[in-house]
Amino acid sequence: MNRQAKQYLMDHYRYRIELHAHSYPGSKCSEVSPKEIVKQYTQHGYDAVVLTNHFLYEYFEGLTKEEAITQYYQDYNEMCELGKSFGLKILLGAEIRFTENLNDYLVYGVDREVLSRVYDYFAQGVVTFRKEVCFPKSVFIQAHPFREPCVPVAAQLLDGIEVFNLHPGHNSRIALAACYAKENNISMITAGSDLHYLKKGHSGASAMLTAVLPRDSFELATLLKSGDYILEIGNCIILP
Repeated sequence: MNRQAKQYLMDHYRYRIELHAHSYPGSKCSEVSPKEIVKQYTQHGYDAVVLTNHFLYEYFEGLTKEEAITQYYQDYNEMCELGKSFGLKILLGAEIRFTENLNDYLVYGVDREVLSRVYDYFAQGVVTFRKEVCFPKSVFIQAHPFREPCVPVAAQLLDGIEVFNLHPGHNSRIALAACYAKENNISMITAGSDLHYLKKGHSGASAMLTAVLPRDSFELATLLKSGDYILEIGNCIILP
């Protein structure tokens, strides 16, 4: 890609969005507070961050479903308030896992109703969930499908695949994910820094670049469905 073409794309798709970030204590494996995420991504020049904390059954032991969902919202609500002060848009997502295995799935287009239905299907598994639950305003993406011990699921169960996962502590086998998407005609591919730490250099490692800034999680899902976006990995532009 020549410099002029790249500059045109950067000018047109001028909004930078992080699609995969975890905060503590919402995600117990994260070491980054909501405040630190907001400050870091503001410094990186991002316009929005999708908070995709883990929505896992084992996180909510002893809680009712409503208590679990309220707990899940706590980091998001805090980040939204902080984001207003910094001019950073915070969008709600979720990284969910059913109890059948250690596969992770990213959901964009998330609210309390969506989380409530996911909660009801934790023990039912991904096949049953996808056959019985329809969220026409959301998208369902398998995260890092080739990272051990994850296994890729049938393409017909997915809206898309997170091909580029840049977590520094895991080998997400990006080439295999890209081949799987191509071989199965999966056109919706995403990239995420999978932020968990600040000291390992992967905050802001990737971005979804868009021509418009989505106002909420559902508008983000609509953008993903439209295919009208590009991905940035470091200084490289990826055309999905």
